[in-house]
Amino acid sequence: MAFSKESMRKSSNAVGAKRVQYAALPYRLSGRSRTEVMLVTSRETQRWIIPKGWPQRGRAPYDSAAREAFEEAGVIGAVGRRSVGSFPYEKRLKGGGVMVCEVHVFPLKVTRQSKQWPEKEQRDVKWLSIKQAAETVQEPMLSEIIRRLGHKPVD
Repeated sequence: MAFSKESMRKSSNAVGAKRVQYAALPYRLSGRSRTEVMLVTSRETQRWIIPKGWPQRGRAPYDSAAREAFEEAGVIGAVGRRSVGSFPYEKRLKGGGVMVCEVHVFPLKVTRQSKQWPEKEQRDVKWLSIKQAAETVQEPMLSEIIRRLGHKPVD
């Protein structure tokens, strides 16, 4: 289901309202079978995050996650159909309010990165080791999801 800016604004006034988002955790196996994770910067605060967004009407959650990964980082690959975990975060709204979101994470084994993608000029992307990525993100539960991927890559 897609959310309009108006419905998001209205929902942020509800006490304890939690919205769901879907995210991709882009990863690849590099030399010596070392797993690397791709992070992107958020548009507003420039924090390092994973690609995520709102549910999209007519798309399965994992397909929404894969679409966000392409739009935000230009990556394409095989997306897992089962979430590998979820984490909460506070989304800052333009009016100054905060909305709590629950983000369901789907692994995305990257096979290629396009030369062009919709948000290329708005975000930075970088590949990091599992340890570096887990230490770079600010959400503790996302950090744990990244660490778990390093122990048991999804194929």
